[in-house]
Amino acid sequence: MADDAVLSIPAHLLNDREVVEADFEAALPECTALAFRVAFSVLRQREDAEDVAQEVLAKAFRSLLSLRDPQRLRPWVVRAAFRRALDHRRGQLRRLRREEATPALADPGSRSASSELQARVFQAMDALPEKLRLVMVLSAFDGYDGREVAALLGIPEGTVKSRLHLARALLLEKLR
Repeated sequence: MADDAVLSIPAHLLNDREVVEADFEAALPECTALAFRVAFSVLRQREDAEDVAQEVLAKAFRSLLSLRDPQRLRPWVVRAAFRRALDHRRGQLRRLRREEATPALADPGSRSASSELQARVFQAMDALPEKLRLVMVLSAFDGYDGREVAALLGIPEGTVKSRLHLARALLLEKLR
């Protein structure tokens, strides 16, 4: 049956598909790590980030031939992982709200100062608009420079700098 499916694909598309699949396999380790880092920066849970990264890469593989420019795979993976992680987190929050009849009371005095600060930073990051948060995550947490972030997101470097500046200013304001 598999041989029939291969025979039904025109030869020129088969060659294109083989080239694209080979390129995808070569980029897979880097894209896997990138998708995981982006998802983890949003979810902050290893297992959930791994699930999101796997979903994104499976979708990327299924969409290989529809990518207009295979060189844009990394930026596509970044955006897809970020959006999927946000969707995943929203779903988790909805489930938690349904499951909890009464809100859990947290004792602020029981947490250490560093975990409280970390929680405040994550909360402030979550409050940022998506465009600012993505630039901040890629730059500040993943260590990409402005030029690399611009290439990943397909936006001008100046836009990255202005979004990063605005994101930092908003974070500082929220943390005061």
